[in-house]
Amino acid sequence: MLRIAVPNKGSLSGPAGEMLHEAGYQQRRESKELRIVDPTNEVEFFYLRPRDIAIYVSSGKLDIGITGRDLLVDSGADAEEILPLGFARSTFRFAGKPGTATQVADLTGRTVATSYEGIVAGHLAGHGIDASVVHLDGAVETAIELGVAEVIADVVETGTSLRNAGLEVFGEPIMKSEAVVIRRTGASADSDETVESKVQQFLRRLQGVLVARTYVMMDYDCRVEQLEKAVALTPGLESPTVSPLHNEGWVAVRAMVPSKEAQRIMDDLYDIGARAILTTAIHACRL
Repeated sequence: MLRIAVPNKGSLSGPAGEMLHEAGYQQRRESKELRIVDPTNEVEFFYLRPRDIAIYVSSGKLDIGITGRDLLVDSGADAEEILPLGFARSTFRFAGKPGTATQVADLTGRTVATSYEGIVAGHLAGHGIDASVVHLDGAVETAIELGVAEVIADVVETGTSLRNAGLEVFGEPIMKSEAVVIRRTGASADSDETVESKVQQFLRRLQGVLVARTYVMMDYDCRVEQLEKAVALTPGLESPTVSPLHNEGWVAVRAMVPSKEAQRIMDDLYDIGARAILTTAIHACRL
């Protein structure tokens, strides 16, 4: 039975549960449940603190897990990212009072407060910067006002909380994070065939959900002489399906197109004489 770690709370928890449900896995009905078994899919889910998941997975006690890329890097655990999931995106930045610094090189000799000591210490070391890193739990914006640090490093979404604290971001982003599936480093080489098969099935299902969320199916008819132009507009994931119509000189085309570009593509098809409709969103796709 495959053992999977899932975030039990926070911004990762809800979207992770929704994605797993879409992928056909049973999920908990109450937030107090810390473990459930999905006998149909032979999977056991453990609901853990997002910050602890990389540690559990790296220990080998759990086969794979879902957590944030930032939490994986910060943990220093012997685990690796194997699939980005496209939700809970955030950017990690330095911030300080206006005029404090403009780039990471300006942090030499400074004190930086953060809840992600592993990420910040590694970033500074990678740039050859000798600075002190102070670990704080929770909101770090007040660290500068209280004199604990001169600079902070934190997740920045809209930047509103930083501006309210009189701070501004500077320098290049430290990292960009999102939810990811992780696995113990090198686990694929030494796991048994049954576990490896279940892991690959799990990844295929999640990849199918990602495709279904990104694409819609489009059907259209066009003249044979316009087919090459039409197919160039709708290449699909691999190749569109083309079928001859009863009316000579016409073909029917079915292709998956990015949902965000669907209306523009329909306009472009209309310009070359094709008649297009969006048939449906894709509810399931196996790669």
